[in-house]
Amino acid sequence: MMMIETLVSEITPVSDNVNLKQYLNTPNEEGQTLRRSVKKALHNYFTNLDGASVKDLYSLVLSEIEAPLLESVMDHVKGNQTKASSMLGLNRGTLRKKLKQYNLL
Repeated sequence: MMMIETLVSEITPVSDNVNLKQYLNTPNEEGQTLRRSVKKALHNYFTNLDGASVKDLYSLVLSEIEAPLLESVMDHVKGNQTKASSMLGLNRGTLRKKLKQYNLL
């Protein structure tokens, strides 16, 4: 019990924006951070190209990351687009456009 109390007392609240990035850099159960997961996925992508030409990779990667980000934020704010746009740092109109783009509206 003492160990759990120590761990809980050492956790920084997520609302502390200065330390928020640490939660994105915290390894998951498999020891992967978001950054390492993306790097590994891209390594696998390039390894399996087998001579195929690559176009619009930037958009492909962004859509693979942006869609679950938007979906997670919308779930977190229970569909409130105003809260979501504020949380994401996006204009509400831009958020709506992206939600429609990924069929999340």
